Amino acid sequence: MPALIKQSGFAELFIKDHPLLDVRAPGEFKHGAFPNAINLPLLNDEQREAVGIKYKQSGQQAAIATGEQLINAEEKLARLTQWQSFLRINPHALLYCFRGGLRSEISQQWLTENGNRIARIEGGYKALRRFLLDTLEEVANSSDFIIVAGKTGSGKTHLINQLHNSVDLEGCAHHRGSAFGRRSRAQPSQINFENSLAIDFLKLCFKNLKKLFLEDESRSIGSLSIPKNLHVAMGDSPLAVIEQSVEFRVETILHDYIISNYQDYRQCSPEHAEELFADSLLASLDRIQRRLGGENTAQLRKIMNDALAATDEESANTLHRNWIRHLLESYYDPMYDYQLIKKNHHVVFRGDSDEFLAWAARINDSSDVP
Repeated sequence: MPALIKQSGFAELFIKDHPLLDVRAPGEFKHGAFPNAINLPLLNDEQREAVGIKYKQSGQQAAIATGEQLINAEEKLARLTQWQSFLRINPHALLYCFRGGLRSEISQQWLTENGNRIARIEGGYKALRRFLLDTLEEVANSSDFIIVAGKTGSGKTHLINQLHNSVDLEGCAHHRGSAFGRRSRAQPSQINFENSLAIDFLKLCFKNLKKLFLEDESRSIGSLSIPKNLHVAMGDSPLAVIEQSVEFRVETILHDYIISNYQDYRQCSPEHAEELFADSLLASLDRIQRRLGGENTAQLRKIMNDALAATDEESANTLHRNWIRHLLESYYDPMYDYQLIKKNHHVVFRGDSDEFLAWAARINDSSDVP
């Protein structure tokens, strides 16, 4: 392995989920990182700030001297021990700091002096991040997308995840995309969302696929935003509309937004799951109350509270089905019908889940663009 990984090797390291040793400070890692990276910093946040101030005041050599003073022999040994433990499990890991400069050079040197070979990445985090942003731009400008659309509860995300040439936008965003889409764990940062999205696209582009399937989304998914150029490209792409009965959609929403979501809360916080789940559900209703109107909101809130207070699962699920159906028929369905009218000229397919999967398979095997 070369001592320095250049940009020509960036795609491969992401496609193959190469382990990455990130020696930036914890604050830098929290701001933005890659899914295949672990943060074992050379300098902590306070030390990094002190070295940075000295660099601005007196230059590189003075900054190096300050760093050496801040990290005593005990701290150096602790860092080396952490890095070596990581390398025993990930012997082909790659090393980087923010710009691929002093921090990664020093870390590489310390490891080399102690018998551990590791390559570092030219340009560091900044170069990797730029590469992923360029990937998103290229994907938006050159890919043939088919957008999977359909009314709320049609099972679009489930279908996306059954295709080998798709990217799950909601999966990357850790959010189900509607006012009720918040999950038990927090969403990633915008930067981490973009990084994950770009890596997923890289893995598909590597396969030279003719078509890429994405779910129809507004630009915002929870607190995150789909990159502008990508969302514009999605809006200009062919639409495959999934058509399912109200009964089917109610059951899908019950499973995904109620049963599955509650189980997630139980795993994250067993002692407070019921309270957290109830608060989240009612807060979701609050987010759309202005559009629903006061009377509609009050009616839905009462059914929700009755469902949350029910003592047996069957009664609770029956009540959940009631408010879900009411919300679909009075709010989500009319809104979707209105939005689809403006996109009708993009529709190239209509049908249920099985018909869609059969059609998608034919599209994948064909060179014809719908």
